[in-house]
Amino acid sequence: MRVLVTGGTGFTGKALVRRMLKEGHEVVALDHQEGHKSQELRDWGAELVIGSVTDREVVARCMQGVAVVHHVAAAFRELNLPRSHYRAVNVEGTRNVLDAALAEGVRKFIYCSTCGVHGNVERPPAGEDAPIQPADYYQQTKYDAEPIVQSFLARGLKTTILRPAAIYGPGDPGRFYLIFRQLQRGWFPMFGDGRVLYHPLYIENFLDAFVLAMDESRGLGEAYLIADERYLTIEELVRAAAAAMGVEARFRRYPVWPIVAAGHVVEALCRPFGIEPPIHPRRVDWYRQTRAFRIDKARRDLGYQPRIGLDEGLRRACQWYREQGMLE
Repeated sequence: MRVLVTGGTGFTGKALVRRMLKEGHEVVALDHQEGHKSQELRDWGAELVIGSVTDREVVARCMQGVAVVHHVAAAFRELNLPRSHYRAVNVEGTRNVLDAALAEGVRKFIYCSTCGVHGNVERPPAGEDAPIQPADYYQQTKYDAEPIVQSFLARGLKTTILRPAAIYGPGDPGRFYLIFRQLQRGWFPMFGDGRVLYHPLYIENFLDAFVLAMDESRGLGEAYLIADERYLTIEELVRAAAAAMGVEARFRRYPVWPIVAAGHVVEALCRPFGIEPPIHPRRVDWYRQTRAFRIDKARRDLGYQPRIGLDEGLRRACQWYREQGMLE
């Protein structure tokens, strides 16, 4: 089939493009800018289009002949983005892609949302029916697009929503790399007691969910939490990362609330100058917000089953960082 992947040069999008090509599909990838490894997508055989999901003409051009859409593109947490930008990309951009998909007669539309729509999970583990309480404007606008996606089912477009947990693996420049990098320095700062729950999602497991959701008979109009087999405390996660590196996990422990206050102050001071703050509320939230989920619904409806466990996933991620020269 011809498959469209929006956000195709990002971490998840790029991995998804590669999986779709390996599955034998013809792939067009849409992204708003060239990534530093965009040429890789072209070398693999994908058609890469540079443009925004807010541009209806570009979206319509990418949609020609497409049978399945994986809508991954999003305005993420970038410095100094106005709220209007998040809404334009995450809500109205999604509507543009849906409109074009419906007009083209696309067979299945898969929307990548986020587990963050549930915010801090007060009664873990959470299912899809847990309270919706986004913690920031990115999460809010990702959720605001969900009812729009579902509304297109009645108009004849088959849709499925995936809410991934904390995605990691080879190619990930984010949270898990920061954990490995800090452990390489010989110690890890632990703010609070380290008992907050966290739910990882290895990238290949997430790609499996995308493949399963392509089935036109599965998950129609539904949202699914996608995560690995188990959640664990953040201290257990750091210890597992240390084991993958072959080092000892040494912690320096601090109370959490002073760093929470400092995060807000530092972010406010840096914002007028366009400087990425060294600490900010979102990063501090990792130490105090619970993320733990049930994946029963995805198992039942989609046939989802995580294949790669945490130890193997961390080992593969660590190996990739070392091969890239990002870790010693």
